[in-house]
Amino acid sequence: MEIVIERTKSWFRIPWKEIWEYRDLLYLLVRRDFVARYKQTILGPAWFVFQPLLTTLVFTVIFGKVMKIPTDSIPPVLFYLCGMLAWSYFAQCLNATGMSLLNNVHIFSKVYFPRLVVPFSIVISNLASFAIQAATFAVFWAAFKLWGGAAADHFGIRLRLAAFAPLVLVQTAALGLGAGLWMSALTARYRDIVHLAGFMTQLWMYATPVVYPLSVVPEKWRWVAAANPMTFTVEYCRAAFLGAGTLSAQLALVSALVTIVLLAAGLGIFNHVEKTYVDTV
Repeated sequence: MEIVIERTKSWFRIPWKEIWEYRDLLYLLVRRDFVARYKQTILGPAWFVFQPLLTTLVFTVIFGKVMKIPTDSIPPVLFYLCGMLAWSYFAQCLNATGMSLLNNVHIFSKVYFPRLVVPFSIVISNLASFAIQAATFAVFWAAFKLWGGAAADHFGIRLRLAAFAPLVLVQTAALGLGAGLWMSALTARYRDIVHLAGFMTQLWMYATPVVYPLSVVPEKWRWVAAANPMTFTVEYCRAAFLGAGTLSAQLALVSALVTIVLLAAGLGIFNHVEKTYVDTV
């Protein structure tokens, strides 16, 4: 059988048929990405639990106790855990996808397969850590509900909103993938982006209501927060599972539109760069 490798005809094309043909490779990459995170560590997968808990502890002390930033009457631990649950999955997809071309150049230069298999494997493998962190949040939610005393009266689940969680998760994955494809294409050409990536992600987090509620943002700056697609994701999680987020149709619409634009543009620039980047790294 003769296999002909041709350039992608459209910059915005996702080769679903080819990706399906390489589904075994996709599975292997998903498994590799997950195992590589805790390989040769003492705690192993437990790091997926301890990392958000340690971050939540730091946020509770600094932003809750020292700076006394309000949490909309929600117990600070649940407030920060919920915000980090939404943010962490996006940030992991963004950062790992952003380095996918550079980190796998040794494979790309030796064998052909659809390059989008790698970013897709990253988005899928990160679902495992997301599931573990979601379970951790559920345990703390139940503990506060059962033994939180008066604090238990200030939060609860909105079932109608919670039913849309799978759609919001898909949208968050698409946003992380789109932004990551942009970063991946840029890092392949400009290595300065590698040094800026972590810093820019950190800035993006503080521009998102992860450590503060949207309600404390002054009215004149709300439009800036609304332009951030992750604002909707974080506020949705708090509204659906804590009953405390600030949601609106405008937030949802802006987030969806920005996600579509970023994903389309990310696919375009990634498909363009991946044709020749092996010759430039």
